[in-house]
Amino acid sequence: MRRIFLFTVSVFAILVQNLSALSQQRDSLLTDANLSNVIAYALNSQPTVQQALLDEEITELQIKSKLSEWYPQVNFNYLYQRNIQLQSSVIGGNTVRFGNKNNSALQFSASQSIFNRDVLLASRTRSDVRQQSKQLTTDAKIELVSNVTRAFYDVIVSELNRQVANKNIIRQERSLRDTRAKYDAGVVDKTDYKRATIALNNSRALQKNNREATKAKTEYLKSLMNYPVSAELHIQYDSTALEREIYVDTLQDINYDNRIEYRILLTQRKLQEANLKYNRWSYIPSVSANGAYNINYFNNSFSKLYSASFPQSFAGLTVAFPIFQGGKRKYEIRQAEWELKRTDLDIINLRNNLHSDYTASLSGYKSSLANYFAAKENVQLAQEVYDVIELQYQSGIKTYLEVAVAEADLSTSQINFYNALYQVLSRKIDVQRSLGQISF
Repeated sequence: MRRIFLFTVSVFAILVQNLSALSQQRDSLLTDANLSNVIAYALNSQPTVQQALLDEEITELQIKSKLSEWYPQVNFNYLYQRNIQLQSSVIGGNTVRFGNKNNSALQFSASQSIFNRDVLLASRTRSDVRQQSKQLTTDAKIELVSNVTRAFYDVIVSELNRQVANKNIIRQERSLRDTRAKYDAGVVDKTDYKRATIALNNSRALQKNNREATKAKTEYLKSLMNYPVSAELHIQYDSTALEREIYVDTLQDINYDNRIEYRILLTQRKLQEANLKYNRWSYIPSVSANGAYNINYFNNSFSKLYSASFPQSFAGLTVAFPIFQGGKRKYEIRQAEWELKRTDLDIINLRNNLHSDYTASLSGYKSSLANYFAAKENVQLAQEVYDVIELQYQSGIKTYLEVAVAEADLSTSQINFYNALYQVLSRKIDVQRSLGQISF
């Protein structure tokens, strides 16, 4: 009976564990994988962003650790010493030994920093250090959002191309049946039938390529999101809405303060200014107050060591000032000054690069937008041409070769259209990032 009870308990525990794991896995999956949800999932799960958030926590603890030196530092020491041979001294021609064989002490000490340049630097730069840590997290998030958005659009375009291939196969299967029927009826020779077969085989191969490309791009998107490898990610999108997302205001002027890279560099400059002041403070003495209360015990007999105590206490002020260090302080000040000047040049260089980046991204966007409109018009024209030639072929006016050419033009124009759509969406992300408008 006991064995049955233990077996039942074990089975129940395993079942609860499996159900809990299954529930956690379901909670970690997306049921509505649109762009906003995919980005939100990536921001909550991606290790790079999580590491940046952990770095913020580490930075905060480092700041608190440095600032803790402003508080009084209290210490306690316990000492026991057994003197094997007592100290000797010659007094009046006689050798006299001093001390006791057993010594012990309870030592309480305290110190308070009044001026310490290390602690003062931590106090004055803590807000800038926190800001820099948060800016690095923002930079990581912007990079992630940009990459995830591109990968999301890439998956959509790959899926749309796959749908184009599917439609081409349906159309070409119908053409193959028609040409075969005409060949069997003796209306046309076998050339049309073979051309239709070749076109169908090519479309099936393209369909396979698109299917595998979609899988690979989906897996890449999942890796950016830190999505479970074994789980399916079903992207949801509206192709019509996707086309409405291609537009961006091209008349905007760049504002360098909106770029996270620029803000990080400005914060770095503030920290270097603080470092310069820190090195200049090296000529100011460090001042601290200190004191101690010691309870001393000594006796030649260990059993009587703690029978009597001899307290000792003191309080004092310590002023430490290095007089000569071989010019070290002067060299460190000069080094900090040159580092500050170098950062000023980095700021100028970054402004130039940001302006060049914005100009290049805007130019690329305008070019991609023009290609998109041309590709969209080509799809409409190719569809009209194909419909007319197909109708004329069915009426016996046109040859199948002309149908095959029109069909190939239609398929190519559709693929080019979706590729142009991806390019303009990708270029839009570049423009938004160059303007500092990536939001999350």
